[in-house]
Order: sequence, then C-alpha cells, then structure tokens
Amino acid sequence: MELTNLLSVAEKFSDEKVCRDYLIQARWNGKVKCAHCGYDEKIYWINEGKLFKCAKCKKQFTVKLGTMFEDSAIPLRKWFFAIFILSSHKKGISSLQLSRDIKVTQKTAWFMLQRIRYVLETKTENNKLKGFVEVDEAFFGWKSKEHYLRNSGGFKGKNVLLGMMERGGRIKTVMVEDIKSQSLCEQVRKHVDNDSMIVTDANHAYKDLDKDYPLRFVINHQEAHAKGEIHIQTLESFWGMLKRGIYGIYHSVSTKHLDKYCNEFSFRYNTRKRNDSDRFLGLLNRCNSKIQYKTLIGENAK
Repeated sequence: MELTNLLSVAEKFSDEKVCRDYLIQARWNGKVKCAHCGYDEKIYWINEGKLFKCAKCKKQFTVKLGTMFEDSAIPLRKWFFAIFILSSHKKGISSLQLSRDIKVTQKTAWFMLQRIRYVLETKTENNKLKGFVEVDEAFFGWKSKEHYLRNSGGFKGKNVLLGMMERGGRIKTVMVEDIKSQSLCEQVRKHVDNDSMIVTDANHAYKDLDKDYPLRFVINHQEAHAKGEIHIQTLESFWGMLKRGIYGIYHSVSTKHLDKYCNEFSFRYNTRKRNDSDRFLGLLNRCNSKIQYKTLIGENAK
C-alpha cells in the first residue's frame, strides 16, 4: 500500500503491532538482529514482538533500542505520522502544528522533530559532489545581538551557510564561521571532487579554488545573472525555499539548531524524485541513531 497522504498512513498503520512489524522489516529486513551484540541466528520473540531475547548474549531488547524511538513513551503510530509529515511537507511543519495534529505537547513534538532531524544529520552521505557544481553562501538570522551594519556588507552577526549543489543532483549545506577564503574553500575541497566543474559568484574568497579546480567558472551578478549554463540560480532557488520555510513555518531558528533544519530541507531536496512512500521508508531506514533531550538543549549542542 502506497503512502500518498495522511489517510493512507492512518489506514496502513492501524495499531502498534502493525507499526512494530513494519519497523522490524525496515530495520532488519524482517530478520531480527540483537541490538546489543548483533547476533541474528537465534532470537526469541516475546509477546508477539514487543520484546526480544538474544540466545547468545542473553540480553533482552525491543525494536526501538538504539533508534530515535528509544526511551520514548510516544506510540510508534504517532512517530510514523510525524516522520511522514516532515518528509512530505515541502516546507516542513512547526512543533505547534504537529502537537495539534498528533495530540502531544509542543515540547514533545519539538523533541520528536529534532530527533528526526538528528538522524538526517548523522546519516548524511559522505560521497563527494561531482559534475557541474554550483557553490554559494547565504546568511540567516542572528548569531548574536549585534545589529545590521551596512559597512560590513550586511552579514555581521549573521549565521553563514555554504551550499554546494550538483546540477540536477544532490545538495550539501554546512555552517561556516565567516566568508573568508579559508573557511569557504576548505569546505568546498572537502565536499566537491577536484575534477568537477564549479560555478561561483564573483566573491574573491573563492579565488583560492583555482589551483585545485581548474574548471571553475565565475558569474558576476553585476553584469548578468546567467550566461548560458554559467549560473548559480538552481542553488539560489534552494536558498529561497529554505528561507521561506524557516521564516514562514518556523519563524526563528537558533544558531545551534540551524544545521539540523538545513539537513531537513536538504533531505527533501535530495529525495525530490522519490514519491512520499519511498521517502518515508528511506527516512525510517536511517533510524539507528538517537540524541538525548539534555544533550539536544545543552549549551555545547550544535
């Protein structure tokens, strides 16, 4: 059964047993593996899969152990609703709206969404971008109480994001300290293959890339926004969508959580050619990581 809307999600995941069975299939391909030692030859099922026991290490575990659902009293059915909504809504969903939709507190809804975003952060693909790659930076919010300073170029005190996008492929976004050459070029070298053709704007900070990327093209926006294939408009359209989502749906995002929201939008963009059902299953397949609430809100949290 394809998951095309919330009604289909409600019909497919009618109770907790159905959700557990689905998670067992998604996590272990139907063959239960011990969450403690990884043994899968002989696992005892207790109470129709509510609990398992490993024949090797003798420890008990549930299908939630080691996943974003661990230590959560929220039913899997509500978790699945949250995952489907986050993965299918183009601009995301606020914790206030989700709390009303699945009948949990706003604090709980926020933590659920952050756990899902954390999974996207820890499961990001490490393969370098290749082909025709657009590179550009964007500025979001305020990372301090400093005011807008016209003589600083309009970015003093703002959070800086660097975006790298394969033309017709994937995108990667990273937070950087500033727009100096070292900060920007270091990330480009880390995430973009040296044989790629890259396009940047006329920012002089990218000039250091010429020795590593001989196929670098520059578009000067004071002269034109595009010259044939030489443009960064695809990446700029992503920045526009990200800003509309953050300012229109979330309204305000703190510096230490901004990267998680970027991962959310990047995930939806990178899976744009998939249908909602495949995107939901793909996100569920990444569920083997978690973050504690105290870690999430800690002063040292990103």
